[in-house]
Amino acid sequence: MIRHRSYVVPLTAVLLALATGVALGAGPLTDTRSSASTAPRVVTPAPESTYPDLFAASVAQNLYRDGLSRRPVALVTLPGADPATVAALTSQVKAAGGQVAGTYAVDPQMVDAQQKSLVDTLGIQLARQVRGATSKDATTYSRIGQLLAVAAANPGRAAEQPDDDATAVRQSLAAAKLVTMPAGGPPTAPLVLVVLGDPVDQTMADGLVDGLAHGARGVVAVAPTQDAVLAALHTDGVTRHVTTVDGSETSAGRVAAVLGLVRAWTKQGGAFGASGSDGAVPLG
Repeated sequence: MIRHRSYVVPLTAVLLALATGVALGAGPLTDTRSSASTAPRVVTPAPESTYPDLFAASVAQNLYRDGLSRRPVALVTLPGADPATVAALTSQVKAAGGQVAGTYAVDPQMVDAQQKSLVDTLGIQLARQVRGATSKDATTYSRIGQLLAVAAANPGRAAEQPDDDATAVRQSLAAAKLVTMPAGGPPTAPLVLVVLGDPVDQTMADGLVDGLAHGARGVVAVAPTQDAVLAALHTDGVTRHVTTVDGSETSAGRVAAVLGLVRAWTKQGGAFGASGSDGAVPLG
């Protein structure tokens, strides 16, 4: 113990002497003109606008915890959906352990008011052919949304190979140029991620998104910050069983959207995101 103390005291004295010399400009360091006495390094912080995105990208995988593992997702895009956003969302689904089973691109004709008669007529014909797939009181766009769910989704717990009904609906929607179908006849998926694009008639948006929820285990709809169509989904009551997330142009918003998919496996509904009335992030 005595030997240990003899080392500690001189070492402490040296450190104090060095510290005093640096602080006061005295002592041996003042005469060395060492390059070590240069000005301290200045760290330039990231711009405030990028920090939330950097933070979200850094913590995303820890938040996901493989929450989409073995949980396929069908991606439905509306006309005008930003391709970069769609690609980034696809990457985030993979980061959460999931995979996009297929991408279904709603064509402009589907949401063209002048083509409502076509949408209505085809929807009625398909509803008769695919019995039990649509509700009796479904309106034009709710009906076509429910039929799109037959083509893309299922209410179960795993991917399912498309049956005759799904195949028939896919072929009919594609032939009418209402939806561009994914190649290869992919399986249907329990979870659906809807990416909004250009402004559309609110009745159409309500019907399509609400109709998809009719045949899926969970549906999440995303759009840029303060998107009026997305906000009205909440006003119109669609968020009782569909989760909405705005802010899809940011990493934070995309992470929140994928967390919405994780949550939708067991709990549906709510408005989240940059201006969501139920909070910023759909957790629990």
